Amino acid sequence: MAAEELPSQFDVVILGTGLTESVIAAACSRVGQSVLHLDRRNYYAGNWASFSFNGLLSWIEEYKNQQEVQITESEQVWRSLIDEGEDAVPLSALDSSVSNLEVFCYASKEEEKEEETKAPLTSFQPVNAETVSEETNSDSTEAQDTVTGDDTTASDAQTPKQEHEVSEPKEEQHTSDISEPSQSQEEKESQLISSPADPPVEVEKKITYQKLVKEGRRFNIDLVSKLMYSRGALVDLLIKSNVSRYAEFKNIGRILTYRNGKVEQVPCSRADVFASKQLSVVEKRMLMKFLTFCLDFEQHPEEYQDYTEKPFREFLKNKKLTENLQDFILHSIALVTQLTLTEEGLRATQHFLRCLGRYGNTPFLFTLYGLGEIPQCFCRMCAVFGGIYCLRHSVECLVVDKGSNKVKAVIDTRGQRISCSHFVVEDSYIRDEQRQSTTYRQISRAVLITDRSVLPSESDQQISLVTIPPLDSSAPAVRMVELCSSSMTCMPGTYLVHLTCSSSGTAQEDLAPVVSQLFHVSTIPGEEPSEGAEERSKPAVLWVMYFNMRDTSALDSSSYSLPSNVHVCTGPDSSLCSDHSIKLAESVFRHILPDEEFCPPAPNPEDIIYDGDAPQAEGPGFDQSTNSEADKSQAEEEGASHEKSPSTESPEPAEMDRVTQQAPPDTTPPSEE
Repeated sequence: MAAEELPSQFDVVILGTGLTESVIAAACSRVGQSVLHLDRRNYYAGNWASFSFNGLLSWIEEYKNQQEVQITESEQVWRSLIDEGEDAVPLSALDSSVSNLEVFCYASKEEEKEEETKAPLTSFQPVNAETVSEETNSDSTEAQDTVTGDDTTASDAQTPKQEHEVSEPKEEQHTSDISEPSQSQEEKESQLISSPADPPVEVEKKITYQKLVKEGRRFNIDLVSKLMYSRGALVDLLIKSNVSRYAEFKNIGRILTYRNGKVEQVPCSRADVFASKQLSVVEKRMLMKFLTFCLDFEQHPEEYQDYTEKPFREFLKNKKLTENLQDFILHSIALVTQLTLTEEGLRATQHFLRCLGRYGNTPFLFTLYGLGEIPQCFCRMCAVFGGIYCLRHSVECLVVDKGSNKVKAVIDTRGQRISCSHFVVEDSYIRDEQRQSTTYRQISRAVLITDRSVLPSESDQQISLVTIPPLDSSAPAVRMVELCSSSMTCMPGTYLVHLTCSSSGTAQEDLAPVVSQLFHVSTIPGEEPSEGAEERSKPAVLWVMYFNMRDTSALDSSSYSLPSNVHVCTGPDSSLCSDHSIKLAESVFRHILPDEEFCPPAPNPEDIIYDGDAPQAEGPGFDQSTNSEADKSQAEEEGASHEKSPSTESPEPAEMDRVTQQAPPDTTPPSEE
């Protein structure tokens, strides 16, 4: 929608399309609030975004250009729109949430002669960052004219578009909506072996930089790496709100750890423990006894009450667990730090165990096509219920009533004054003078493209979570997620690897030692490893990017000097899951609309009737009474891949259990509880 067409009055104006802001937008729109959702970027999801490889190169160029350009404030435009009795609070036009970005390419930049003879020269050409940026900008413009998802209403004209649309068909035999029924183990194994999604691996074919660029649209590279606990806040919200139908998911196949110079599988379930070759018989018994205790540790306070104010590690030592088991529990099961207190560590271990078996042998799910899909799913829900979206469009300043000290309007970058009752904003838009403190925690991130898995197996088409304990006393613990091509995040024959840790220095300082331990990093692009059998067995790094991202998750409303109806959403934190962001979104929503339900279920397509081009509704935009035969037929076609819900109302607990206990393909059936 063009700026001149924007209405002048909204209930809620939201600036930034990250996960928290998008959930708030969907929740407000769903209960009938008018929502204007803006972002100064040309893509959705902010720091939660996913990019194609070419799109990421363009993002890198934009970052570098931003460091060189000084943005001048055009105060004259909005000063004239401030009336007597009003004050203006200007917002930042510069995003400084990412820093210390470094990129290194180790893939050969020589063109493949064979491909040149088989295909016209125009099929791919050597490219630099500038040409990639131009090509990607045109790609992203075309991609924004399409809409993904299965449900369509007249409001879908405003639905967010996918920046990184992929032309290849999705591999349904490996993936599913959260609520699909389970398959037998034999069917899953046969799919894993014979699936067309797993093409035959070419023998030692060198992957060049030109090949990565040519196949760039097959990549979906996340700025922030997170997984979903199967019983976490995000999965529960996706199911409750029916937003899960807009995305597909794959379970994490294995949890690994790096110990004593090699990568090993972590025993999580009872079957894993007794099948493990890394543990002695005594250790297996000790581990099972401890995990059984953790499942209902609250019933035995005498076991840990003396350690409530002490680190979890000390409690593990008191339980006479071996060093081996302590590392497994601390870093790979509880996923906590050396300083985490005992009760928090026990609760984290309990949560891990309770998530086992819901959708597979590990507690985690991953979103196909990258984490950036999730904010877009909620944006889509908001748009379906009438929310208005504008990218490359921001807010210059807030108009504050001096008497009530509340925001009454905003002035956008096109000079339009828009009235609103509440303003929700991403933290990166807040200026330093509006903060109580400018000291932040940082996250260190590395993104690698490699040529093979860190632990090859019979089936390499599985996602792995790898935990890496601190390499020395001053280093942080590192979390690594290795994604295969069936996750729809990288081209066949490559792996996409994400490393994340809390920063103690720059990202390169924190993570380069870990990269050199687990991977072969050549000194000359395209050079083959020659240091010996051990080095040759390591996956080769083809391309790597390091950067730091600001972690503002510890901030709250008292951290800002802003009017009471301005709600600041912090960015991604360093944890593995997104629970903090979901809880923050619910908290902001309850502050805005304390008497409304948070993200009630959206109706299924077959429950929607149409009147002309627009859905009729009380707020949400649907009527459950009667549909015409034509409308029913249209809705059924749009929602054919979804199981019909018995009701569009919030399901009873028993009904919710029935929905969520169905396991998607590529998982084992959930355990009975």
